Amino acid sequence: MKMSNKFFAELFGTFVLVFGGCGTALFGHVGFLGVAIAFGLTVVAMAYGIGHISGAHLNPAVSFGVFVNGRMTLKEMLCYWLAQFIGGIIAGALLLCIWNAAGLGTTGVFAANGYGADFAAAAGDGYLKVSTGGAFLIEALLTFVFLMVILGVTDGCHANGKFGGLAIGLTLVLIHLISIPLTNTSVNPARSLGVALFSNVPTWSAMGQVWLFIVAPLVGAALAGLCYKCICGCCKKEK
Repeated sequence: MKMSNKFFAELFGTFVLVFGGCGTALFGHVGFLGVAIAFGLTVVAMAYGIGHISGAHLNPAVSFGVFVNGRMTLKEMLCYWLAQFIGGIIAGALLLCIWNAAGLGTTGVFAANGYGADFAAAAGDGYLKVSTGGAFLIEALLTFVFLMVILGVTDGCHANGKFGGLAIGLTLVLIHLISIPLTNTSVNPARSLGVALFSNVPTWSAMGQVWLFIVAPLVGAALAGLCYKCICGCCKKEK
């Protein structure tokens, strides 16, 4: 498959993920469970819709974990990153257009990720005051779990590919159920930047905290890429 095809598949897929997941959070009135399901459904849909083209990473952390695991080149990863960030930002911009068209006023948190007392106060009921270190641990750990599942179900030697997309989507639902009240759940730098750019809270800055939601998922993804490589290598040696 040509890299241009993969680029546009990742751009489209990441757009759908951010638009669908964050759009549900902004307009759906479905609670934490509904938002978690929305993010999971978008991943399942894209896994089966564009997975045969690009692998449906939809997430710079996923691409980084796959790169660290040795399944893609640096050039490929950077191309995926560009597509994913563009897709996320386009989704955020279109959500802003819809927000303004609906006459909803100041965007507020705008489904952005965050942590600490100021974020919890701005986000509203149900959100907890998590420290910087706690937020970093949550995002890195949950991204690690996410990547371990992804690398496992997409391992050509052992995986049942027919159900890979479903397993990945359900894992993302679980991750959101755990961490929406803590950080609004990132595990995806493109999702975080895509809406943080349009958040507007006088007492709290989404862009001031977005660094954590870029760095922590990448750390978790790298650890998963190395860990899965070690586990897979051990399995091969035993055989």
